[in-house]
Amino acid sequence: MSDNNTQIYEDEMDFASPNHMRRTLRRLWVSVNDQHKRLIVVLVSVVFYTLLSVAAPFYSAHIVDLLWNSIKEAMAGGEAFRVTWHHGGRDIFILLLIYLATAFFYTLQSFLMASFAENLSLRLRTEISTKLNRLPLSYFDRNQTGAILSRTTNDLDKMAEALQTGLLKLFTAAGMVVGSLIIMFRFSAWLTMIFLLFTGLAMLSTRAASAKTLKYAMERQKCVSKVTALVEESYSGRVIIKAFNQEQDSSRRMHEATQELAGASRKVDFMINAINPAVRMINRFGQVLIVILAGRMLINGSLTVGVFQAFFQYVNQASEPLTEVAYMVNSMQSALASVERIYDMLDEPEISQEPALPALVERVQGKVEFRNVRFGYSPDRILMKDVSLSVRPGQKIAIVGSTGAGKTTLINLLMRFYEVNGGNILLDGKDIRTLSRANLRSCFGMVLQDTWLFEGTIAENIAYSKPDAAREEIIAAAKAARVDFFVRTMPAGYDTVLTNDSEHISVGQRQLLTIARVFLLNPAVLILDEATSSVDTRTEMEIGRAMKELMKNRTSFVIAHRLSTIVDADLILLMQDGTIVEQGNHRELLRAEGAYADLYYSQFA
Repeated sequence: MSDNNTQIYEDEMDFASPNHMRRTLRRLWVSVNDQHKRLIVVLVSVVFYTLLSVAAPFYSAHIVDLLWNSIKEAMAGGEAFRVTWHHGGRDIFILLLIYLATAFFYTLQSFLMASFAENLSLRLRTEISTKLNRLPLSYFDRNQTGAILSRTTNDLDKMAEALQTGLLKLFTAAGMVVGSLIIMFRFSAWLTMIFLLFTGLAMLSTRAASAKTLKYAMERQKCVSKVTALVEESYSGRVIIKAFNQEQDSSRRMHEATQELAGASRKVDFMINAINPAVRMINRFGQVLIVILAGRMLINGSLTVGVFQAFFQYVNQASEPLTEVAYMVNSMQSALASVERIYDMLDEPEISQEPALPALVERVQGKVEFRNVRFGYSPDRILMKDVSLSVRPGQKIAIVGSTGAGKTTLINLLMRFYEVNGGNILLDGKDIRTLSRANLRSCFGMVLQDTWLFEGTIAENIAYSKPDAAREEIIAAAKAARVDFFVRTMPAGYDTVLTNDSEHISVGQRQLLTIARVFLLNPAVLILDEATSSVDTRTEMEIGRAMKELMKNRTSFVIAHRLSTIVDADLILLMQDGTIVEQGNHRELLRAEGAYADLYYSQFA
């Protein structure tokens, strides 16, 4: 029995099983329809590799016996022992060819299977990438970011690794074990039974230890998650921690968490490192017993020298796959579970299809209408029941209300991030559902409260809304957004490289850069979602003047919490629970002495 690979791979502890294995296998087979020939070649290669691997020790027994008998005859006759082509040389050459053929088929199947796994992974990554662009925002609302990232990274990697190595091991292990045991029983049934007895004990020991190790590994994973969360919390809140003199408390919590992790890790490491010696000891006892009995049979003449050495080759060939089979089966089940989760994502409902012959809006005037719009994030939870409004070109529309009132939802419907459940939304008299999404969204310029910058230069970030913009246009947009001065103070000016979490620029400066994008785009309709909430009062006043210039002859939707910024709006919409409860200009709403007046006076009380 060999020193088989019984180590528990802690990184593979997630042995989940697919809920619909047959259906997943059938779909996986369809997904690789262009690689069926490759798989057939792999299967044939596995068959030949297994047959040759089993045949090599059997043929080596013949060669060893031939050489042994030749040596004894030469010694008895007082002659020098020689190997000639016809007496041993040809047999050794044939054995060499068998080993070379075995190596060839092993290399062939490994190469083809690696290409197969990578091609499948590339195909699924491409499908997922395309799918993510076709999924509605509601999918991302109900699924955590980590879970989505896990589908596109961990699940695909696990699938590729299992198909590349685990599947081949499973195929070859089955053939190797069956073939080796058949020959071993032919050589000696008693020795084979002893081998199976000790191998069974080793497998039972491994299984018991694996269950214990899995339990400890889960505990350690919880500790790792706790430490990771504390690290992230301490890093992101480092200023607050220092401001309230909580460094010692933060350090104490981190120390306790790392001590728990160290304790859990010690248990896992002990179990992992204890399994191999324990299983090896069981195997050694079996080997010693087999050697004693086989040596006795060799002396009695019931075993030949060639069979003796060949039997131990088969012991090595059969023991490792037998002790690995449980791990390989679990690994394949885990891979199929990963594939099933990937297919579940690919089967998610997509956004509605684009119209076959979409209408086209070129010179947008900016007239917007909501006609009896009905919408809910789920059919049983309707948020908007009968929303109607009419906006003339060039008007400034302010949307106010408490958090969760439906302000952003109104904008999301206008941009077709969500589809209405009823009613119509019109842009320049055309139902937005008759337009392509690209054409519709090209009419809007959007500045959100949460800024987003990608890794690239300042110029590239500003030009995100118009990638083909000239440097002069970028600078002009930056000046209009009152960001040019700050950019020129940077080391490389407009070529300064930023990242999404760049901390060498302030939140307000990041917001100014996103506003510059909209200036560069020069859209027909503006959407400003608390666009100046992160800047100081003076900068807000400068941006306000620039925005006022930009809003001339453009329809503008402004979501605001500070009512002082929207008193000049042509139309103010006060929303509550997804419904427009009041609308009019500032003076009209104050005279009405309704909910808007109460909200306004509460801010200036």
